[in-house]
Amino acid sequence: MEQKKNYQKELEKIIASLDAPKKVFLHSCCAPCSSYCMEYLRQYFDVTVFYYNPNIMNEEEYRKRVAEQQRLIDAYNQMDAATDNVIKKLRKIAFVEGNYDVDRYLECIKGLEDCKEGGSRCGKCFELRLRETARVAKELRMDCFTTTLTISPLKNAQLINQIGNRIGEEMGIAFLPSDFKKNNGYLRSIELSKEYNLYRQDYCGCDFSKRKDI
Repeated sequence: MEQKKNYQKELEKIIASLDAPKKVFLHSCCAPCSSYCMEYLRQYFDVTVFYYNPNIMNEEEYRKRVAEQQRLIDAYNQMDAATDNVIKKLRKIAFVEGNYDVDRYLECIKGLEDCKEGGSRCGKCFELRLRETARVAKELRMDCFTTTLTISPLKNAQLINQIGNRIGEEMGIAFLPSDFKKNNGYLRSIELSKEYNLYRQDYCGCDFSKRKDI
């Protein structure tokens, strides 16, 4: 059995070794999950948020989540941080919206519709979104890519990092490891969601995740 890694410690080591900010392409699943990730990463990286979630099968729901993501980024970009009575200019966060293609998601998870939430269907979904993130990140000449998915206590951070590392090696772009829920990251995301009055959805995105019979 493979030993669990502390991916947040790995991220902290990478940050400690930086001599200048690098460009990170941050896949975001939603505004609430991205809230802490952006707050944390912008201290050390030039962040571009990539909203790519074809697993959100209801288009009205998808549009609502995109709007919340953009609203939060706009709010962050208007904010400066006061430290020791000095105003520090925070790095601006850029935004890219990916293609909304539910058919691509359905083709990806075909045959796994009845899997339990958190099982093989979710693994395929992680891979779909991370592979597209890596592709666009490389196209835009980013230094690395990562995802907000590891902030959720309901998501398998070990699996997400393994998938991200494998895709990064295959595609020739560095994957930035993380376990954003660590160090009270998940709790901070809840605080920020309340502070910015963010819409917090009660299911991941696909219609299968709402079913109670699987």
